[in-house]
Amino acid sequence: RMFGKLKQQRRIATRYDKTVLSFESFLNLAATRLWLKSFVNAA
Repeated sequence: RMFGKLKQQRRIATRYDKTVLSFESFLNLAATRLWLKSFVNAA
């Protein structure tokens, strides 16, 4: 389910970034954003 949610973001699905470091960094940011959203909605 997590990969499905991450692939909804166009930048991850199409892999616009040229370097591996920038792609992985955006992947970490997107996963953190999804993770934090679950805490905000729980309260």
